[in-house]
Amino acid sequence: MQQTQSQTQQQTAIMQTPPNVMTVKDTLYVKDQLSWLILAMKKCRHFANECSDPEIKQAIDKAGQMHERHYKLLLKHLQNNNDAQMQQVPQQQH
Repeated sequence: MQQTQSQTQQQTAIMQTPPNVMTVKDTLYVKDQLSWLILAMKKCRHFANECSDPEIKQAIDKAGQMHERHYKLLLKHLQNNNDAQMQQVPQQQH
């Protein structure tokens, strides 16, 4: 079983930096992720305001802040000029 977990971890490499060029499919994935993060932030804010237990409220606020950080990080990754980067991609000759 441990060998299977090691193989799975080796097959799913984590990308440390975003690619310079985003395809249409990449853009759609990021758009979905941004929508989910905004929804999660709003839900955390709502439920934290509804909560009367200070510890639970703090835990929900912390989760909301995490979603906000992830949202801002994705936006930061999107601040490149995709058209300019596409010009640098080598084109295959037919």
